[in-house]
Amino acid sequence: MGSDVIITGNIGGRGNLHVDGRVDGDVVCATLTLGADGVIAGNVTADDATIAGAIDGTVAAKILTIEATARVNGDLSYDAVSIATGAIVEGRVKRLTREDNGGALRLIAGE
Repeated sequence: MGSDVIITGNIGGRGNLHVDGRVDGDVVCATLTLGADGVIAGNVTADDATIAGAIDGTVAAKILTIEATARVNGDLSYDAVSIATGAIVEGRVKRLTREDNGGALRLIAGE
């Protein structure tokens, strides 16, 4: 999705999504790459997410990479995370864990 594209509404699918523009809505996909100039005003759910732009909402991903240029205003939930020096995260950070019953993911409450 190019830098001149603005989408108002939710995006959902099992494919890969690269956002350099703006999304005003929730995003659900298998793999999300948010470019340094990209903006998402909504919640993100992905198996694998790489964030270099701005998100105003929660992010839940099994594998979460927050780049140095990222600005996230919302809670993060992850199974594995990497947060680069310089990234700005305003919110709680919670690790997902696998339950014994079938490998489902659940949140561990933060302290």
